[in-house]
Amino acid sequence: MKPASLSMRLGLTVSILGALLVVFLAILAYFALTHELNALSRDSLAQKMEQVEHSLSLYADAAEIRSAPHILLDQVMGHDNLTLTIYDRSNLRTPLLKSGSGMADPRLERKAVLAADEPLAFSDGTDDQGKRYLTASRLVRIKDGTRVPVLLSMDDAHNQALLSAYLRSTLIALPLLLIFIGLSAWAAVQRGLMPLREFRKVAAMVSTQDLGHRLSVLDMPQELSELAQGINFMLDRLDNGVQQLSQFSDDLAHELRTPINNLMGKAQVTLSRERTAEAYKNVLVSCTEELERVARIVSDMLFLAQASNPAALTSFEPVALEEEAEKVADLFSLSAQDKRINLNVTGSARVLGDRLMIQRAISNLLSNALRHCPTGQTVSLHIEQKATQVALEVSNPGAGIEAQHLPHLFDRFYRVDSSRSRSQGSTGLGLAIVRSIMSVHQGVAEVESPPGAMTVFRLVFPKNENAMQVTAIPGGGTGTK
Repeated sequence: MKPASLSMRLGLTVSILGALLVVFLAILAYFALTHELNALSRDSLAQKMEQVEHSLSLYADAAEIRSAPHILLDQVMGHDNLTLTIYDRSNLRTPLLKSGSGMADPRLERKAVLAADEPLAFSDGTDDQGKRYLTASRLVRIKDGTRVPVLLSMDDAHNQALLSAYLRSTLIALPLLLIFIGLSAWAAVQRGLMPLREFRKVAAMVSTQDLGHRLSVLDMPQELSELAQGINFMLDRLDNGVQQLSQFSDDLAHELRTPINNLMGKAQVTLSRERTAEAYKNVLVSCTEELERVARIVSDMLFLAQASNPAALTSFEPVALEEEAEKVADLFSLSAQDKRINLNVTGSARVLGDRLMIQRAISNLLSNALRHCPTGQTVSLHIEQKATQVALEVSNPGAGIEAQHLPHLFDRFYRVDSSRSRSQGSTGLGLAIVRSIMSVHQGVAEVESPPGAMTVFRLVFPKNENAMQVTAIPGGGTGTK
């Protein structure tokens, strides 16, 4: 069975709630109307009872009530729904006076007489014919001190007719009102869900080839506006990621195409005719160099993928930057001696990070510095602690880097001098690896190369108090203060 649409669900929910509210209000109005009509009837009977009581105060005794009832009859004259009954307490079978043809049920009259007292009492009931009566009863004192029970009964037919008319009109209007509520709810839900059609439209147009579509947040409800902004932000990240992946794929294909073409060209030329064993050996040596270059590119790409994985954060530990810098400097000491370059490591600091990744970042910077440092000069590795960060600087003299190249140095496969870098075995990924490593460590990689001054590459780490508390233990290892 196909699930109901969201607009149908919301429309039905609003319609049901509206119907329940209308029914509740109709029932509440019925009981409120019944209560008010009953209160009006009681007030009317109470006022009329006061008039009857005043008239009775003019009678000398019960016999006069029977012989001259005209004063009392004037009180109920013109009121077809009122019945006045006066009894003698010594004879409750035959009334002294009864005016009106209303309540004639002896059972109801006897009940009202027994309820009569000095305070005004009310009782209601239904006679044999189904008519409902409201009766006010009271003991009224006449001139001779005798108290006589007085009953004032009101036929409730008018009130019942009004309530019946209300019920009939409500039952007629209620279905129409419910239909109106349902249609209004459906229309309101349709209008409220109109922005979702824009979501569906944009989602249908988005693809890996076209991620440029965005949702408009103008005149959109706040809840959906926040969702649209989140989706637009997600699409921006996906677009940037796809563009970077596309650019990276193009760059990688370009970088791999050159050594592969070289390998194919050398192999085809070598196989075109018979050659000496020495010639075959030279070709194999040359092919091995190209394959090593391809292997370095693949290795660097695998390292970049690993460095981009957030799971690398789980293996962080306190690292002494001066120790790692000295280790890397020892590894490059022979290369530096060949070019008569001095390596100088100064400063100390501790950071929280991955030891091998930090070694790789320092190694890549030092390799670049040695490659571009003039013979007989000094490459400095300086570590400095600041208020909120720790910096490791690798600086070297040389020709410097032109300003237009500085923003792109950390991009993948970017080279200032492409032909020279390839001839020196560079893959164009060293500085990109440095930036990825610093991103994993929540730091940044920076470069400065003012004209005629030192070229400085800087690794900036966030300062971590947990790392600062770890100190070296004599004899090796680390400890905590």
